[in-house]
Amino acid sequence: MSPQKIAVLTSGGDAPGMNATVRAVVRSAIRRGWQAVGIESGFAGLLSGQFRSLDSHDVSGLIEKSGIFLRTTRCHEFRQERAQAKAVANLRAHNITGLVVIGGNGSQAGALAIAQQGFPVVGIAVTIDNDVFGTDVTIGVDTALNVALEAIDRIKVTAVSQKRAFLVEVMGRDSGYLALASGIAGGAELILIPEIEVDLEAAADQLLGAYQRGHAHAIAVVAEGARYNADAFSAYVAANPKYAQIRLRETKLDYVQRGGVPGVADRLLASYMGVAACECFARGEHAVLVGMVAGKVAVTGLPTVVSTQKVLDPELLRLWDELRD
Repeated sequence: MSPQKIAVLTSGGDAPGMNATVRAVVRSAIRRGWQAVGIESGFAGLLSGQFRSLDSHDVSGLIEKSGIFLRTTRCHEFRQERAQAKAVANLRAHNITGLVVIGGNGSQAGALAIAQQGFPVVGIAVTIDNDVFGTDVTIGVDTALNVALEAIDRIKVTAVSQKRAFLVEVMGRDSGYLALASGIAGGAELILIPEIEVDLEAAADQLLGAYQRGHAHAIAVVAEGARYNADAFSAYVAANPKYAQIRLRETKLDYVQRGGVPGVADRLLASYMGVAACECFARGEHAVLVGMVAGKVAVTGLPTVVSTQKVLDPELLRLWDELRD
């Protein structure tokens, strides 16, 4: 096979394992005798020509680092077709033959736009939201879950000591996966997620019921995208004398979840996906997202990825229904 020149960019919010993914792409490309190029500042850097050659030394030590080695910015200009055409022209001017786009849903929409310009692209889903279709789990979510779980466990100690109820709000945008998984693992009495419509009074009654059943505390985990987020739920409880017994306090984990050092699961997944992206180029397959489905590497067309909403695993919902008090 003739030598190739593969570029990689990171886009969107940072997530644990993003750097490890870049490392895997670069090392796998070099192993094949290809050149590797990093594009700094995401799609904005692609438009402004922020290209840099990468070798194995440049990515040494990245596997354990959080943050974004190549940095990222939001680029609203890239939604325009003329900007997309300029991006492809820049890639070709640097003799690049394939692009790996690392990021969440918005990033993969950008990847599809480049692919539709006739340029070879492979996407890798890295986001703590776990909301990208085409993979059971996205890189970054396992570490974010462990950060959330540690926070819930620590908060529970204070909740028990002071006989309080705590409302822990986690990230996830419009996906409830982080809240559902961390809530189950953390033994929460109540979980509120965007995917399930709840009656506000019934939800508050569930917390009150924990006290009435003799619990010394109560923990609720709420997704930031839920109809009743932390602020709305707290305001309702505080305004209703029926729930005077609930001494509710809020904790918003917010960006704390993004910055964790990637754990084993995310480092391995990043390594698998980075290599799989280069394997796609090696066999002439592109305009796809590489993911992990049922424990095996899987490839899904970017048009399907971008146009399909990922739904929560019904088995996870069933598990919560079985275990809640």
